[in-house]
Amino acid sequence: MKGQFLMYSLFEATIAAVSTPRGKGGIAVIRISGGDALPICEKFIRPKSGAPLSEIKANTACLAAVSAADGSILDEAVITVYRAPKSYTGEDTVEISCHGGILLTEAILARTLECGAVPAGPGEFTRRAFSAGKLSLSEAEAVIGMIEAETRASLLLSRKNLDGGIRRKTDELYDRLKAIVSGVYAAVDFPDEDLSQMSTEEIRSELSSVVSALEGLRDSYKTGHAVCEGIRTVLVGKPNTGKSTILNLLAGKERAIVTDIAGTTRDVVSETVTAGAVTLRLSDTAGIRSTSDAVESIGVAKSKEALAQAELILAVFDAAAPLDEEDTEVLALIRERAAQGAAVIAILNKSDLPEKADAARLEKELGTVPVRLCAKEEQSRGTLVKIIEDMFVNGDLGAEDHTVITNVRQFAAVSEALAHVGDAAAALDSFGADIACTELEAAMARLGELDGRQVTADVVNSIFHRFCVGK
Repeated sequence: MKGQFLMYSLFEATIAAVSTPRGKGGIAVIRISGGDALPICEKFIRPKSGAPLSEIKANTACLAAVSAADGSILDEAVITVYRAPKSYTGEDTVEISCHGGILLTEAILARTLECGAVPAGPGEFTRRAFSAGKLSLSEAEAVIGMIEAETRASLLLSRKNLDGGIRRKTDELYDRLKAIVSGVYAAVDFPDEDLSQMSTEEIRSELSSVVSALEGLRDSYKTGHAVCEGIRTVLVGKPNTGKSTILNLLAGKERAIVTDIAGTTRDVVSETVTAGAVTLRLSDTAGIRSTSDAVESIGVAKSKEALAQAELILAVFDAAAPLDEEDTEVLALIRERAAQGAAVIAILNKSDLPEKADAARLEKELGTVPVRLCAKEEQSRGTLVKIIEDMFVNGDLGAEDHTVITNVRQFAAVSEALAHVGDAAAALDSFGADIACTELEAAMARLGELDGRQVTADVVNSIFHRFCVGK
């Protein structure tokens, strides 16, 4: 069962928290979960029907009076009861839907705590769901993915993973490795029994198939990272090439000041931008050039710092001017970062003017065909967005069989599992199937970490610490 490494005794307390955002609204929801949820709530909640709360049918709502310690009525609220194990947390759960005033909500929560509940920690409701086997770890991560989603594409991937997309894929691979290991060990331990064992060639073929599946899952992180976490992207170039105009174009608003004066941008201007399915953590930088201006020099230094951290470089050149020494300096910096793994899109801006820049040189030095556009024209956004999507998004995100991992923890687990399966394939030829199985067991452990079969408490704590209180 998923999450069995956590002792249930960790969750003896009944917890309570407001599960809706702080502020005025039509309603607020206070959630109480734990073995004493019903007895605690019966101390201050009286259903209008006259029946005690403990007799309310599971998964039904009733109108009830919520009282203060002195017996006065705090509010009339809708109470919903969920009974273990058929609740989100797997525990008895009560939800109070009261009027959404800040003071009122806090008063009802305080009353809940007075009657015996304790404040919930960040993500504790979902952590209890994980520990009860209601969610795998990747599904729990998808919960926060849905909460934090900034784009429709990110929401789509999180929804698919909450529905078990990653879990089903890793379960399949785990079971295939387990079948190999159990078959080999059974034959080794019981040589006199007539046990069917895969031949070396069959094991080799199966491992090759598992490697291909793991490589596909590992490589999907390029898409998952771009969609859900966002690509660190920097606009670089010498002054007055139109970097800020491109920022405004992608942002869809006047985010940066644009003038014809070279050196207008003197600091890094950052904006989160949606480029189709891709999220860009976009920074517009000061034009890179040698300067005696103290303030501009600081801006140039910050530009180089931003470039050193970039995963995607939008290298902007003035199509209407020949490449000069400042462009040459920019090219050298871009090549250095590209050699370290950054992707590059070369942009020849101001394509509405006669072209004087050496496009062939840019292609040769940067290894990519420059895209010609005029950042003042709205249609240029679509051109640039398509190039970015084609670079980072692989496959149909909505396809049922298209599984995408979305964070670095999942990527690391898959990468390590892949390495162990590769080592097993090598050991199979050199040392035999029983030695190869030790590597396959290590691969299974890494896959188990991905979805919580064999994950440590520290990893679980770090994941659920990202949640808001009340979820």
